[in-house]
Amino acid sequence: MKTIQKIPSVNLADFISGDINKKKKFINKIGKAFEDIGFVALRGHFLDNNLVRKLYKEVQSFFNLPFETKIRYEIVGIGGQRGFTSFGKEHAKGRIQGDLKEFWHFGQQLKKDSKYSSTYPVNVDVLELSEFNSIGVDAFSMLEKTGVYVLRALAIYIGLDEFYFDNYVKEGNSILRPIFYPPIIEDPKDAERAAAHTDINLITLLMGAQGKGLQVQNHKGEWIDATAKPNELMINVGDMLSRFTNNKLKSTVHQVVNPPKSTWSTPRYSIPFFMHPISDMKLNCLDICINEHNPKKFKDISAGEYLDKRLKEIGMV
Repeated sequence: MKTIQKIPSVNLADFISGDINKKKKFINKIGKAFEDIGFVALRGHFLDNNLVRKLYKEVQSFFNLPFETKIRYEIVGIGGQRGFTSFGKEHAKGRIQGDLKEFWHFGQQLKKDSKYSSTYPVNVDVLELSEFNSIGVDAFSMLEKTGVYVLRALAIYIGLDEFYFDNYVKEGNSILRPIFYPPIIEDPKDAERAAAHTDINLITLLMGAQGKGLQVQNHKGEWIDATAKPNELMINVGDMLSRFTNNKLKSTVHQVVNPPKSTWSTPRYSIPFFMHPISDMKLNCLDICINEHNPKKFKDISAGEYLDKRLKEIGMV
């Protein structure tokens, strides 16, 4: 396996072009990237620049609200799965020190007759900002649509039917998470904006963050910068997909490091979309990903059970 020093880049337009050769090339390139480093920069997605600008405007307006207003949207007893989560509450698995961030969660807009309407928490509406909720829903929809096509490519790459994941991510427990990293006003000591971790979900789609800091660990343990261009999404494999493929597709450790002291006063915003399946999807290792060279590495578990386990590990429950 070669040592990756730069995040590979692909164009989703190749996959949906109708050109079989372009489609095959996209599948092989994204699949290989997710085997080697677990991250890829993706162009040609469904999230347009105008929507991104509107979303960042609304997100900044929300986090600029007084703390007394924001804290009213922190909902007790749901593990932070909807609404506001205040500064320092979440930490990386295996750590006690909280990350230097606060965030918001948008979830699925389920129909009333959905079988999951009693399972997922309902979305929380921000009353102070008239467009915050609708723009969040629009961005959620476009990122989810992009994620569906990425998973179709990965399904083919690992030897499944192209549409294998479709019914598992339709009404999936996905999360759109606007994050605010406030200015650092004192020595953070051992705390990071986001300490080294892997993501819980199937795949994460991250629009270009406002500020550098995201780093990815390659297989030699070296940290490399992962900064999406304005027209790109940075997409990575989460632990659920890694388990499902018996580590064929790599869930990679990444972090958001603190800036140099000279720029501590500069805040940072980031908006990842965590694509989850429905809670009852089985994450049991695929038989086609198990062989004598790669024996089964994980116990059988459902997506819902795994999510609950991980939320406890990161201090959210």
